[in-house]
Amino acid sequence: MNKYLSLCILLLASAACSNHSKEADRSAEAAGTNPGDSVANIKSAGTKSLQQAINRDGFSSKGTIQAVTEVPVYSRINEQIVAFNVEMGQRIKKGQVVVRLSQAALHDQIVRCKAELEHAEYQYQAILMGQGYKRHELEQASDDIKRQARINSGYNTAKASLQQLEHQLSYCTIAAPISGAVSRIEAALYGAATPGTPLFYMVDTEHLKVCFDVLESEFQNFQIGTKIQVVSIAYPSESHSAVVTAISPVIEKNGMVHLEAQLSPHPHLMPGMTAIVTLAKPS
Repeated sequence: MNKYLSLCILLLASAACSNHSKEADRSAEAAGTNPGDSVANIKSAGTKSLQQAINRDGFSSKGTIQAVTEVPVYSRINEQIVAFNVEMGQRIKKGQVVVRLSQAALHDQIVRCKAELEHAEYQYQAILMGQGYKRHELEQASDDIKRQARINSGYNTAKASLQQLEHQLSYCTIAAPISGAVSRIEAALYGAATPGTPLFYMVDTEHLKVCFDVLESEFQNFQIGTKIQVVSIAYPSESHSAVVTAISPVIEKNGMVHLEAQLSPHPHLMPGMTAIVTLAKPS
């Protein structure tokens, strides 16, 4: 497994450095030096960190960097989207308003509900006055009589409906539930927002983990708290420390065990990146 991974690492690291190599060629030509020397230096620097880590202890595994938390953002009501301040990769703070829904239909319902409540209140007074209470004496009626009058007049129902609509009005403003970056967008401006269908997804880029598998024969080297080194294919010259935080209690049929390790945030680390995991050098 290690020989195969070593070959893959060298190939992938070389590919990751190709763009940097082209830039180095142009810089070298401008400076009057040999472009081939710059290319060789960049490729050497890119693979050195990976290969040294593998040669040190003979263990390596391919892993994937993931966000600890990915949150879908939903609408609670069916309404049209009238403001959609969301872009792919955009960083958003918790509580920041990102989507607004149309309030027109709710406002119309609230106006009608207020009229129904006013009518119910008139019916409530009429019921009490029908039992001998004068208008300025309605509060003197017993609690049981007033409760029955509110039920028969429809006052309680009308008031509850109005409160519900006013509460739904707050659903027209959608704020970010966490701080992070937009990872996927499912909705669009002037489209329909539907409960249960995500508008977009956010990832918490401040809390990352690397997921990887090890052979059953290598499992003895790992436990909760084991320190590892992580090198991304995109930035092969950079090594990041991580600590094993989760180990699957099951060995899969292919003889592999799944592990997860917590990574410290870094500008060059992104969810979805491919990385090579090695054991950390003993201190």
